Amino acid sequence: MRQEIDYLNPQLPAGLRTVRAPLVEATDANLRGYGFLVDRPDASLIEIVRWPSTGKRSVDPDSGDEAGTKEGVFISSWQGDILFGRNEAVDGHYVLGYGCEPENASEKMTTASDRILLWHANYHPDGGQLFYPLDPGPFLVPLALPGDDITPEAFVAFYFQGDRGLYIHPNVWHEGVFTCRGTQRFHDIQGAVHARVSVWFADEFQCLLEVPRPQ
Repeated sequence: MRQEIDYLNPQLPAGLRTVRAPLVEATDANLRGYGFLVDRPDASLIEIVRWPSTGKRSVDPDSGDEAGTKEGVFISSWQGDILFGRNEAVDGHYVLGYGCEPENASEKMTTASDRILLWHANYHPDGGQLFYPLDPGPFLVPLALPGDDITPEAFVAFYFQGDRGLYIHPNVWHEGVFTCRGTQRFHDIQGAVHARVSVWFADEFQCLLEVPRPQ
């Protein structure tokens, strides 16, 4: 079993190669299978997955999906070369990505960059997740379709104008919300169990996922 991940200090090796994700405009047609655009935050949209049976007997149909949802503010914020995420719904604080090679990244200095380098992604098997922008401005969300045989090449970087939010289906790979610059807040709603299945690009594939960063 993999040890618990230190999301604020991933200790990445230097010199990792990068795998570039294609940049695609976020439309309902392009998001089919991943999720869909939303015009307002609404907890009723969140799909909750019934707790799985561990044996031959099935879980009773009126049980196993009653944990509900959690809500809070997700803050995506650049500090120098490092993009931090804070999820108040689940009390999470993370390094989401870097604007340059992690070994050269600084919180005090900003390197001119047209990319974001990701070291990690995850999915939630217990429910969907909704992000709705509270501050104006474009943002990015890298997504990949369900499947534990995930590879970095499976990810697509979706670009949002900032006037609509995103709903992500259960089991869809993602890694928070990436503001293109500065700080941006999002209303976050997700399953209360908050089960998380992770892929660590640096560890499993000796690479970082490169997401184009519009200027």
